[in-house]
Amino acid sequence: MKLTDILRKAFKRREKDDHIKSFNDDREQEEAYESLDRGVQMVPLDQIVGSVGRYFDFDTRFRPKRHVKSERYLTVRDLMREGKTLPPVCLYQIKDEFYVMDGNHRVAAAKELGRTEIRATILEFIPTKNTVENMIYQQRAEFKKTSGLPYLITVTELGQYSYLLDQITKHKDYLSKTGSEPVDFKAAALDWYQTIYQPLVAIIRKGKLTSYFPKRTLDDLFVYISSNLWQEERKRKYGIGIHRLIPNDMEEFRNKMKQMHNDEYPDILQEISAFVLINVKGGNSEDKIIRKLFALDEVKEIHNIHGNVDLLVKVVIKRDLLTSDSAIIFDFISRQVHGLDGVISTQTLIPGRSLIK
Repeated sequence: MKLTDILRKAFKRREKDDHIKSFNDDREQEEAYESLDRGVQMVPLDQIVGSVGRYFDFDTRFRPKRHVKSERYLTVRDLMREGKTLPPVCLYQIKDEFYVMDGNHRVAAAKELGRTEIRATILEFIPTKNTVENMIYQQRAEFKKTSGLPYLITVTELGQYSYLLDQITKHKDYLSKTGSEPVDFKAAALDWYQTIYQPLVAIIRKGKLTSYFPKRTLDDLFVYISSNLWQEERKRKYGIGIHRLIPNDMEEFRNKMKQMHNDEYPDILQEISAFVLINVKGGNSEDKIIRKLFALDEVKEIHNIHGNVDLLVKVVIKRDLLTSDSAIIFDFISRQVHGLDGVISTQTLIPGRSLIK
């Protein structure tokens, strides 16, 4: 085969592959046939990845290809540059990706001009293919439809959206009982989002908790913490401080947060400090115990003291927020201290309030 033929085929293959995504192909792959009208919204341009009928006319960066007539595109681009108001584009949505039904030139021009979002009417197609990801997405779509919230809440486990709807239902009942007239569900959902969801998420974000749970979203942690704190069947005694930051009653939390501004929200401490008093056997046992204890990451200080106690040990342990501090410390002492040969007895002191210079 001649070199020119090889190059010609390579360029044709590249031309074939270098285009935006096809809505119909992705629709069949996701088995997304049922649709919901989402109305008019602002859509991030980087989420518009394909076209319904003209996907071969634009490259992967949504630039018109050479065979596309440029007059129409240049006119649209110039109108946008001049700040003229154009009709919203029409987009089809599958999960978090959008495909242009009408307005390919407007999308391409907006991308070229460095815009970040575009106004669009949206028809969302719900994927029905039997995967966990799709089932979670279906639950998210149902949550969005029922709550009417224009904000994206993203969880990664099945059933979590149902819990959020239950939470909103309880909040709706509370608002109706304490107010002068009944509150509809969508109004209660918006109040829940602003006065309960956002403050707790802000506390979670302030505490950088996602760094401890890298595969979880902020919304996962909201569900995890709030469900353990506010579901009656899960009432537990928490560690020192967390019940002061986040009351065990959802409406009590709401009322507490209403008294604060965002920059005043409390910070969740990530570590528990405790002092362990240890009595040991005499002789070489004491030195061996000191060396073994000091090798532990959690042990920050060891003091050999005189009197009724042999060793004073300061430990700093990461708390998991939903297990009591005493249980976490007890587990550490049982595993790491009591098992050491030569330890006679221990006494643990957990400070409730500390002043440090």
